[in-house]
Formats: sequence, C-alpha cells, structure tokens
Amino acid sequence: MTTETKPAYHVVGTRPLRPDGIDKVTGRAAYGADINLPGMLYGRILRSPHAHARLLSIDASRAEALEGVKCVITHEHLPGAADEVIDFGESVSPYKWMLEQTFASEKALFQGHPVAAICATDPHIAEDALELIEVEYEVLPPVLSVQDAMAEGAPILHEGMKTVEMVARFVPGDGRGESDSNVASQLEFEQGDLTAAFEAADIVLEGEFETAAAHQGYIEPQAGAAHWNSDGTLTIWTSSQGPFAVRDTVARMLQIPLANVKVVPMEIGGGFGGKTRPYMEQAAAIMSRLTGRPVRMYMNREEVLIGTGPTSATYVRCRLGAMNDGTITAVEATLAYEAGAFPGSPVGAGATCMLSSYDVPNLYINALDVVTNKPKAHAYRAPGSPQATFAVESLIDQLAERLERDPMELRTQNAAREGTRRADGVVMPRIGAEETMQAAMDSPHYRSEIGVDEDGRLLGRGVAMGFWTNGGMESSAYAAVNSDGTVNLSVGSVDIGGQRAGLAMQFAETMGIDYELVRPQVVDTDSIGFTHVTGGSRVAYATGIAVHESALDIQQQMIERAARIWDVEPDTVSYEDGVTHGPEGKQFSFRDLCRQMPGTGGMIQGRADVLPTRPGPAYGCHIVDVAVDRDTGKVDVLRYSAVQDVGTAIHPSYVEGQVQGGVAQGAGMALTEEYVYSNDGRMTNASLLDYRMPTALDLPEIETILVEVPNPSHPYGVRGVGEVPIVPPLAAIANAIYDATGIRMNSLPASPTKLLDRLLDE
Repeated sequence: MTTETKPAYHVVGTRPLRPDGIDKVTGRAAYGADINLPGMLYGRILRSPHAHARLLSIDASRAEALEGVKCVITHEHLPGAADEVIDFGESVSPYKWMLEQTFASEKALFQGHPVAAICATDPHIAEDALELIEVEYEVLPPVLSVQDAMAEGAPILHEGMKTVEMVARFVPGDGRGESDSNVASQLEFEQGDLTAAFEAADIVLEGEFETAAAHQGYIEPQAGAAHWNSDGTLTIWTSSQGPFAVRDTVARMLQIPLANVKVVPMEIGGGFGGKTRPYMEQAAAIMSRLTGRPVRMYMNREEVLIGTGPTSATYVRCRLGAMNDGTITAVEATLAYEAGAFPGSPVGAGATCMLSSYDVPNLYINALDVVTNKPKAHAYRAPGSPQATFAVESLIDQLAERLERDPMELRTQNAAREGTRRADGVVMPRIGAEETMQAAMDSPHYRSEIGVDEDGRLLGRGVAMGFWTNGGMESSAYAAVNSDGTVNLSVGSVDIGGQRAGLAMQFAETMGIDYELVRPQVVDTDSIGFTHVTGGSRVAYATGIAVHESALDIQQQMIERAARIWDVEPDTVSYEDGVTHGPEGKQFSFRDLCRQMPGTGGMIQGRADVLPTRPGPAYGCHIVDVAVDRDTGKVDVLRYSAVQDVGTAIHPSYVEGQVQGGVAQGAGMALTEEYVYSNDGRMTNASLLDYRMPTALDLPEIETILVEVPNPSHPYGVRGVGEVPIVPPLAAIANAIYDATGIRMNSLPASPTKLLDRLLDE
C-alpha cells in the first residue's frame, strides 16, 4: 500500500529478472571455495578445545616434519598490538582484539579460539597435520553468562580490562572503572524526570527477559584464498560482505600499504551481518608470504558455529509506567549483552532501538557490554534490536491486557512521529510508525477471527512493533556508457539480496532508459572507490544515491556533448527521460547520442563517491497466530503477516523476500535456535542437525504488506528493508504464546521443553 502520492516511475517498482540469476541457478557463479590457482596450498586452523585456558606452550615440530606441510604459524607471526579501532560497518573492534581473535597469545578464551594455522599441498595432509601440533593448556574456569560474568569474584577474562564509557558508534572511550572487570563498557541514555514520572504513574509493570545466542545461519561457510605476489602485493579472494573492511584490516595487521592489497569479492552465500570481518584471510596471507604460493582456506559447519560470531545472548530488566488512559510515561531498563570473548556486543543499538517505536518522554537505559568465554558476538540483522524490543513489546502487551485495550490501538496511541526524540537524543525525521501500525490494524489478518483448532491445541495471536535506524556510510559507483547505448555499472557493494538489480533499476530510472541496457557488476577494491559493507540496510539507500549521482554526471556530460555537436551553449540543452533536447526541436535519443560518442570526444563515464547521512529509520509491525500443543509444548506458527514501511519498494519481489527471510530468522530465535553449552564451555549442538533452524516445513506462507512512506533524503524515497523484519518476531510470538496459554515466556527460545515445563507447572 502507498500512503503518499507516488511518482509514475518507469523502472522503479517493477519486478525484472536479477542479472546474476542464470549464473547462480546453472552453477557458473564462483564462490569463495571455488578459487583454484596454480601451486595452491590448503590451510586449516587449529582451535582450542577449551573455553578458558592459559597457553603454556605450542610445539609444531611434528606437524612441520610431515611430508607436504609447508608452514605452521601462530600469534608470533602477527605484528604487535596498536590502539587504533577498525570499523566493519555494522561493528567496530580495537585492533589489539582483532589480533587476539586471529590467534590466541596468552589465553584461549573460547572453544574454537584459533591457536595455530597450517598449510599443506593437500587438504587431507593439512587436516592430519593439525593433530600433530602439541599444545599444553592450563584449563581455567569459564564464564558462560552475563550474570556469572558480573558476579563478585568471577574469573576475569582480560587482566587489566576496566569498564569504560561507550561513546559514538560504541567505541570504548575514557575509563570509569577502577578494578578489573568483565563489563567492558557501559552506555547510559536518560531523558526527562524518571522518578517523578513513575511516582505519578497509575500503572507500573516490570519484568526480566532473556534470549539465547543465535547464529546468522548463512548457507555458505567462510571460505577464500590469498596470494602474496613476489612484488609485495597481496590479492585476496573472499566471501565477505565487506571487501574494503577485509582490505583495511589485513593491511593493518600485516603492516603493508592499502594500495598493495586487492580484495576480490566472490559471490556470497548469505551473510546477514556475520561476514563483515575477516576470520581466515589474514592467516592465509601470512602463509602465502612465507611459502610464496597461494593458500586457500575454508571452515566446516562446526567451525562456523564455534568459531564465528553469533548474536549476543542477553538479559534485560525493564520497568514501564503508564496512565490509566494508556499513555506510556516512563521506561527504565538495564541491558546486559554478551560480547563473547572480546568487547563489542550490539547492546548500544539495542538501547537505541528498544523504545523508538514510541514517544516516551521519561526514560533511563543502562546498557552493559559483558565479556564471556564464548565466540566474539557479531552483527546479525538489526544487531541488538530484537532482544531489547522483546522486553518492551512484552510489557506493552501486558499493559493492554491490564487496561482491557486493543493492543494495536494502545501502540498507535503512543506511536513515535516526526519530531519525537529517541532514547539516544536523535529527533525523528519523517517516519512511518503510525502508518505501519494503521496498516496492520486494517489488515485482513488482524481483522480476522482466530478460530478453534480441531486437534485441541491452544490458539493465540500476538503482535509487536520493530524498529531499525538504517545506515548511510560511504559508497561509490562508476558507470561507463558504451557506443551501442548499453551501460556497464560498477559498484563496490557485495550483492546478497538482489542489490545489483535494485541499483541497476535506480540507475535506469534516473537515465530514463530500459533496465535491460544496464549491466551491473560488483568489482574488486582496486576498481572502485571506498565502499562500506553490505549491511545495516544501507546499500539500496547509500549506493543507490551513488548510482543516481553517477547517472546525473552522465546526463551533464551528454548535455555538453550534444551542445558541442549542435554548436550551441550547454545551458540551452536539457536531458529528460532518456532524450537530450536542444533548441529548435533538436534532440538525440540516448542511443543516438551514444553512437555519436566515438567521433565527438570519446567515451562518457559517470562517477560518484558519496557519504549520505540521512538513511531514513524504518518500522515493522507483525501479526502472528500460533498453536500450542499442551501435551508436548510444541509451538506451530499458523499464520504470519509482516507489515513494513519500506519507503519506496525499488523491486517489490526482493523487498518481500527480505521481509519474509527476516521473519523466518526471527521465528527461529523465538522458538528453536540457541547455542547450548556444557558446564565447561563446550558447545553441545555445533551442527545443523542439532542447532535447529526453521525450514519451509516449520512456517506458513508469510504474508507481506508494504507501506511506502518515502524517505525525503533519497531521490526515490528508499528506506532500508533488510534489518527491520527480524525485530518483531521474538515479541510477537511470545505474546501469541501468552494469548494461547496464559504463560509469559520471558526466556527465549520458547522450546518445547521449556514451554512444557511451564504448562505442567500451571
């Protein structure tokens, strides 16, 4: 549905075929594991079996003596630490922690922590050689939850680490703690007079909420290769959302100039935020330098689960105050997020997003970043927002029940709007929270009756809102016009969800030409200007602005070229809808003018390097019906509707797919997905047989309703769409379970075992 007058676009809003589709369905597309170079060696990582252990010695002599082994490396092959911070787009990390994540030096801090790497002439030899590396450990007690980590007398993961204040973009700042702590940083948001607001409130509700760590679940494990050339240059082929982040990180780690590192992004089999930082590329590069041969590395699925970053397990304590008329007047919350073994959880984003669907005048949020003996947490689709939103949306549902109000009407009454101040102090621009809520209330799903289950299961319906800020950041786009009227469009944004098509559509719309004339391609870091990660729902917005401006650059050049041909002043020439117009009715079609290029000044290339800063926040409202089997505790999702403000849907099919994918992942976090650890810190479900992600058999057809409240800072009104849909499912499903059973599942996932225990207690 469109909520504002929408221009009559020629290309935007249509559903053309994606340019990479044929290569992917025929198997021609090349991924990180497909690199095959002459003389290639095969690398593997030796990982700690312990969650917390001091490294006493590493003896690789037996491995090095094995025929076919070419080198073994450890932390000793990395340069010393530095104080600078590395920006991965959706997360940041101090350089010293990146070195420690590459190889443990003094302590192994999680099961799966890399200890050494090896390369050999055959992958099987490399695998066998891992078992010959002898590591002596002093096993230490692990810390496996934020509560344990913050308890008095808890084992300290990092001697000398003190709590610091979180500042812009959640980078550690000046210290405020006096003693060593597992609380790496603290962020506080405060507005209004919280004490007075709670004293005046007619109703005060509070609760404690927990969520488990969940993995992004991309289908393609990390894989790639590196070749250190004899001239000192380094080429890396990688499956990554951020080729420039990989380039910058590896260059700093290996202390070589940025210009000496070229990163070639391969096709990527999913990422969802989990593939923005390098895990193996730096090791492959070092081994390539030592051997003079290219080195390819990969992770198996167990390594992905124990060795890469899931989202944080979280604990949230929240208190809400309201008046009898339903006005929410105050919220107080403490958020503690697991960062894993190194600082840097998305708790700051959780604190920013949790109240952003509403106008809450009085608030205090205390956000704590806590280290534990688990893999370093990493971005996962709206990182931090689903967990904190779960707490707030649960309390709002309780408020609606207390007041005997329709839960959506209550949300609409308190909706954020243009001019509302967020928890982090940002004043909302033009947003679509109210329109999204109204569309949900008007939807066939919300207006339907839930009915009765013939199998005797308990049925319930839940709703929840969700918010994400969306990202801007730097992007580049170059477009070369060919003499036959086709265009080669080069971008640096890795294509995960159809970005090539969406960007080509925006370019074609700007130029007034057919989509089929534009050939988009993702190029390496030597061939395009700096472009930030494909993450934060930024590509359609930020890189979209870059392709738009590159098209405007071409238009201006075509105006000048036509003026030269006609021997008139450029200000008498205009370009509109693919046609260059001159005085006295003169005109060139796009293709006609392209044919004139070779003899009138040569080829035309448009270029744009942009840093947009107003990406347009976005909202989603989800409605879900569930059935609960009272004998087993199993929850089945019967019907799901996702309403989302997308600004303008460039390619509606891909937008709908993004929304449906986010719902599926959020449903997994709500019902089945979790990292399960033994008391000694070993992950006990490190396979896709035991780590349970929902499949097509577990979910119904997900209904989507696209609300379009254009973002005024984008030429076509784009708001990012990829993050928002994962935010509401946790709360919506928990609220539906309560509606069905009368049981508040404040700890997710609501697995059959957990829910059955609660049902039996009733």
